[in-house]
Amino acid sequence: MMPALNQKSAPIIGTWKLVSFEIHKENGDVTYPFGKNAQGSLIYTESGRFSAQLMRPDRPQFTSEDQMRGTAGEIKANYEGFVSYYGHYELDREKGFVIHHVEGSLFPNWEGQRQKRFYELSGNRLKLSTPPTLWGGGKVVGVLIWERIE
Repeated sequence: MMPALNQKSAPIIGTWKLVSFEIHKENGDVTYPFGKNAQGSLIYTESGRFSAQLMRPDRPQFTSEDQMRGTAGEIKANYEGFVSYYGHYELDREKGFVIHHVEGSLFPNWEGQRQKRFYELSGNRLKLSTPPTLWGGGKVVGVLIWERIE
């Protein structure tokens, strides 16, 4: 059992809404994979748990009201427009990163893995950046800006 955290020991504790999600490519190009109006939620708890969801808001609805009866195209568009994972986290304030220990994810390859995110806090904004990672066939850096929900 992890010791309880607090705002002083882990200033990222809280509920955050996504402001922007950018992909920085090796050639310097910046793209918005879920659009410039991407949406999301990130929660860090005092008990050391986290939950993260990101989505493209213009994903197509399924023709069927049964979520298990989407067409191949509907399923593909929705899967490619959503990131979701959860687990527990550890924070290294001195080195400026958080490790997400992934317990469950829409992308099953992350389960059981450690996802490192560099963080910067500025007022009510939290910037998380990935190390270079595979996305869409190449190495990229994901940059996410979150705003604290009071």
